Amino acid sequence: MVKVLFVCLGNICRSPMAEAVFRHLVKQEGLEGKIKVDSAGTGSWHVGKPPHHGTQTVLMKKQIDFDGIKARQVTKEDLQQFDYIIAMDSDNLANLRRLAGEHSTGVIARLLDFVPEHDLEDVPDPYFTGNFDEVYELIEKGCRNLLETIKKDHSLTS
Repeated sequence: MVKVLFVCLGNICRSPMAEAVFRHLVKQEGLEGKIKVDSAGTGSWHVGKPPHHGTQTVLMKKQIDFDGIKARQVTKEDLQQFDYIIAMDSDNLANLRRLAGEHSTGVIARLLDFVPEHDLEDVPDPYFTGNFDEVYELIEKGCRNLLETIKKDHSLTS
């Protein structure tokens, strides 16, 4: 089982959107039994809360299920248990690497590292920008490319 964790600051906007989108893509590919998806935040402010209403609105518009997604904080154990720990931006990437120290066994990268043709390195935080549609487009493209990478790296087929 390949385990993927998406991480942003509070785990209510970007990372739960990425979790829902990635779960949706995994289901479309028939890989639910081969890939596990989760999300977390580096901060603890929103633990236990559902995704931000802006994230929910975009996901509902795209008919992507987000049932059961609740904010939680990333743990050191996550960094040992997940194969791919995908940060939404450079700040969260730095925090993850600091938390991991030398204990991570997985790939720690930014989502947009999987979209080399894009000018941005970081997925903007819609909590501050309000632009959930732009964030969705970036996340959807990054998730598609990440899934292709995982399928290739692990020889996964439906």
